[in-house]
Amino acid sequence: MYQRATLANGLRIICEPIPHMNSVALGVWVGTGSRYEGPEYNGISHFIEHMLFKGTHERTARQIAEAIDAVGGQLNAFTTKEYTCFYAKVLSQHFTLGIDLLSDMVTNSVFDSSEIEKEKQVVLEEIKSFEDSPDEVIQDLFAAAVLKGHPLGWTILGLPEMVRRFNKQVILDYLTQHYTPDNIVFAAAGNVQIDQIVTEIEKRFSGLQGSMQQTLPMVPEPEPDLLLKSKAIEQVHLCIGARGVCRKSPDKYGVFMLDSLLGGSVSSRLFQQLREERGLVYVTGSNHSSYKDTGVFSIYAGTRLKNFEEVVSLIKKELNLLIRETVPEEELNRNKEQLKGNLLLSLDSTSNRMSRLAKTELFGDQLFTPEEIVAKIDAVTSSEVQRLAGQLLGDEKQFLTALGPFKGHSKYLRRSYHEY
Repeated sequence: MYQRATLANGLRIICEPIPHMNSVALGVWVGTGSRYEGPEYNGISHFIEHMLFKGTHERTARQIAEAIDAVGGQLNAFTTKEYTCFYAKVLSQHFTLGIDLLSDMVTNSVFDSSEIEKEKQVVLEEIKSFEDSPDEVIQDLFAAAVLKGHPLGWTILGLPEMVRRFNKQVILDYLTQHYTPDNIVFAAAGNVQIDQIVTEIEKRFSGLQGSMQQTLPMVPEPEPDLLLKSKAIEQVHLCIGARGVCRKSPDKYGVFMLDSLLGGSVSSRLFQQLREERGLVYVTGSNHSSYKDTGVFSIYAGTRLKNFEEVVSLIKKELNLLIRETVPEEELNRNKEQLKGNLLLSLDSTSNRMSRLAKTELFGDQLFTPEEIVAKIDAVTSSEVQRLAGQLLGDEKQFLTALGPFKGHSKYLRRSYHEY
């Protein structure tokens, strides 16, 4: 049973008591990420995520680390395009410590200037590490192409020249604007009751003031495009795909099924075709990311340059097959069982349960029970998958981005996408 409460300042609390669990997962979820930053401060959300671990008026960075380690707990954070999350997982008897650490970090951080300068170097190294991971870089290049000119296409880490400009005042200004109580959700799942949570949250967060005024710029619809970027690496890393659907779309579960069929598992069409049958790739898969107002559907593969054209051709062939023909019932049912199994297995984790609650509350989505989600998965039909394949992934809608050793191979660079 899910329980909700709202503080007088607008901060929302959502809790799922699970008495038989030993643990409690706790999270402070802030409705800000790279899409809300502005081009001059791209990367500031992620940088603030780092800085909240660097010391408060009550604890040094080392004391924060020692406090969570002393109870065998976990304390971490991550930043996405639309939200930032700070989370803890502790044994239920230590839930007040988990809340105290999270609240201290979010509301009481020092932002010492010397620590800011030091953390800039850490983030710059993180960016370099990211740039050495072409399978991740290509996803950013693909998002930038599909969402051309839109903040959702910006990198989460930011560009080095932007990170170097961050200072304490920039951080404080961003916190004042975005870390407002009406833009924060506190979520909990595990062996705890909501009245216990509310009591502790009121003590620590009731002093937060302000309100968030977010505007969402229109998402552009750029023409399908081809981007080949040369880099001296061993493989070509490529993404093919198009715009997807938003979080509230009635087609969401049909898109889940389309994703699962194409590249969601080792029995998926792309994995079987590209790796098992032809040995052209080591890694391939598909992914759909939903945002407030749009989505991105991408197919990834990494292969040698000499196999690049064949891999692109085979991916396009599989997409066209889904558009032309309905999925056989046996294959559809197998993927339904996979999706349902993944969902139900994920619910064994209090962290996953907490995350599901938080995102639903943060985005104002309807909170479905696991049984209701299972029913929605079961309701997806072959004709629905076929319709969505054509609607989202038709040849005239597809983008292709690739990163690899194209230098000196001008035949690839001269072509249009439809020549592949």
